Amino acid sequence: MTDKRLVWVLLLISQFTFSQIKGVVKDSLTGNPIPYVNIWVENENIGTTSEEDGTFELKTSKEKKLVFSVLGFETKICKLSETSEIILNPTVYQLDNVEITKLKNTKELEIGDSKKIHHKHLSGDKPWIYGKLFTYEPKYSETPYLKNIVFLSDSEKKDAKLKIRIFQLKDSLPDEDMLFEDVFVTVKKGMRKNVVDISKYKIKMPNNGIIIGLEWLIIEENKYLYEYTYNKTKQSTVNYAPSLVINYSEVENSFRYSGGRWIKSKINKIKIKETKPWDNKVMVPAINLILTN
Repeated sequence: MTDKRLVWVLLLISQFTFSQIKGVVKDSLTGNPIPYVNIWVENENIGTTSEEDGTFELKTSKEKKLVFSVLGFETKICKLSETSEIILNPTVYQLDNVEITKLKNTKELEIGDSKKIHHKHLSGDKPWIYGKLFTYEPKYSETPYLKNIVFLSDSEKKDAKLKIRIFQLKDSLPDEDMLFEDVFVTVKKGMRKNVVDISKYKIKMPNNGIIIGLEWLIIEENKYLYEYTYNKTKQSTVNYAPSLVINYSEVENSFRYSGGRWIKSKINKIKIKETKPWDNKVMVPAINLILTN
């Protein structure tokens, strides 16, 4: 078979295998559309986010399984060939012991080693969650409650939107959400320090640590054209704001959620002499926490 004929065969296979699939995500109780649901092809690095009206589009095979995940609803895995209308059930939270606490706010402690550097992580066109682990220390007993989340962004667009996520740690991976509602943050264009007040949730620092996550939204208002030069040729690709400032750590304390599963970031061991700030280190989102009493 000639190279030209082989190309045509591959194109035909691609056309039969992949298509632009469309759907809408709705609440099983109210029937209302659910906005900003992150959607992945199971076990693959392909995904999108539902728009404000619950609709979404994704280029993949209808036989693939999709993972639908959003705070406040049960995660669902299904084939879109079964239905173009995805119904999610609200999560039922069981509160065994309710502790009513009034924060004193007389003390503050900022934890984390994040700093401003001009290195950033682009989302591409995937709905990642990028998380950082904060381990517990006995000195936090004087300021046990989460007051502010501080993170650095470097956005290519004005008023780009993302979600804040907070997770418990179980078996060395992020587990259950510690928030019961969405916390959206709108960031300004350029390099910014963002301070998010979460004191009203009265979240106490667990003894086994806590993971703070930043969740990209693959929505139209975050979309922009990323331009770069490769082999002396100008290239462009679709990307989604905001980019997140990253630091480098010798401790494996960051996580990525994609394709419906969590992955712990591993240090990439470099056997040559260290010449770069990321050699023998792991990338970590630039996030700090401010604790209070």
